[in-house]
Amino acid sequence: MTTIKGASTIDQSSTNSRNPEGNPAEAESGTAGPRRRLRWTDVNVVNPKMLKKALGGTIVGNTMEWYDVGVFGYLITTMGPVFLPEADRSVQTLFLLGTFAATFIARPLGGLVFGWLGDKVGRQKVLAATLLLMSASTFAVGILPGYAQIGIWAAVLLVVLKLAQGFSTGGEYAGATTFVCEYAPDKKRGYFASFLDMGSYLGFAMGAALVSALQLTLGQSAMEEWGWRLPFLIAGPLGAAAVYFRTRIEESPQFQATLDAQNANAVKAAADAKAKAGGPAAILKAHWRHIVLAMVLAAAANTVGYALTSYMPTYLTESKGYDPIHGTLLSIPVLVVMSLCIPLTGKLSDRIGRRPVLWIGAGSTIVLAIPAFLLIGIGAVWSTLAGLALVAFPVTFYVANLASALPALFPTSHRYSSMGIAYNFSVAIFGGTTPFIIQALIDLSGSDMAPAFYLAGTSVIGAIAIYFLPESARRPLPGSMPSVDTEAEAKELEANQDTNPLLDLDSLPLTSATKA
Repeated sequence: MTTIKGASTIDQSSTNSRNPEGNPAEAESGTAGPRRRLRWTDVNVVNPKMLKKALGGTIVGNTMEWYDVGVFGYLITTMGPVFLPEADRSVQTLFLLGTFAATFIARPLGGLVFGWLGDKVGRQKVLAATLLLMSASTFAVGILPGYAQIGIWAAVLLVVLKLAQGFSTGGEYAGATTFVCEYAPDKKRGYFASFLDMGSYLGFAMGAALVSALQLTLGQSAMEEWGWRLPFLIAGPLGAAAVYFRTRIEESPQFQATLDAQNANAVKAAADAKAKAGGPAAILKAHWRHIVLAMVLAAAANTVGYALTSYMPTYLTESKGYDPIHGTLLSIPVLVVMSLCIPLTGKLSDRIGRRPVLWIGAGSTIVLAIPAFLLIGIGAVWSTLAGLALVAFPVTFYVANLASALPALFPTSHRYSSMGIAYNFSVAIFGGTTPFIIQALIDLSGSDMAPAFYLAGTSVIGAIAIYFLPESARRPLPGSMPSVDTEAEAKELEANQDTNPLLDLDSLPLTSATKA
């Protein structure tokens, strides 16, 4: 795994100047004294083999999460007669859209519970539990009896399973981003964290492609009778393999170092325990400014992201006259190309900074939203693909960098919990409601261009939030030691610590501990 090459106590100076909203216990521990000094043996030196294992183990969870979103979203019209055969078509669709929305209602609760557990018992254990619950719930949908077997209880059980999926998802993304950011070297954190969102959108495309292939080969009758179950059943063996790989990942080195440091400092450990005992209320009080900032950024990015993935097929079908299958098929190549480009924008953020890349995402949404919907409005296949590509362009810059920028707002001891609160409440309020809001705006205004103005408006607010975002590219995470690729880089950090503009000595933890 990633290792800490040695142990030493760093001279203490002032409180955490880089993260003034950090752990109160950490701030209270500061005393006057000589300037802190960094020793190269305190620096995390990344083990490439274990980093790849950690990255792969976390990507699979995000991929499965969005695979389920894609499958369920594109099977809404098929599953309606299975669970509510006596209702008319509109009621069936509304029920399944509401069931889809229920997953977002459960996400904040999952973020609170799993975030608290992740900061208490460790990231790896909690991420294994969220993936197990997620894959088991998805598989259970595939074996769920229909209305013909158990009546209305079939619909009730479907809602329960989707709530379980949403609950597990609440801990998945926040934990995965936290885990990868704590594993990655500082100078490549944006690149490695961006693979999580690449896996997410590829998972969505996989789900959409599988459903489309089954619809084309089996036909609607066979799909309603038994074919709809296949995509959910496939999640069973895929999930079992993914859980196996995730359980073989070692704990995040930054989190383990924090635990070791707390064990070596009884006063700090007692203070941290007191802070953690306060639960979400204490975390909100300590980090509310950064939590609000993260919520606004996540809302702006996910509004565009969910408009592309969850609403565009409906928009193409309901407003532009495409049949459901072609509405789905047109979005798949755009999603695949966008997914493959996401690591490139993550790497770009490591070179020029998170804020410039996020500003590209916000600015391009404002500029391209209206041309995108004008192109889609032409109605030709080429123009529709071009319009979808213009919507996907800002998503590529937005989502790739949230995974590395948002965890860097919070200290190690509260990172998982804070991310769970900020991201999941934002997605529940803005991400899951995006299709409903856009459709309501179209109905109220009578204009198919309403979505363009909504996307541009949310990104104006997002651009303002980016202005207040601290730059974190190539810098150590708050509450953590620097993380590098080689011992030579660690020694260089020690030698140049007084002149390195990316290294704030006062923000480093008080002690480090050996990890053999």
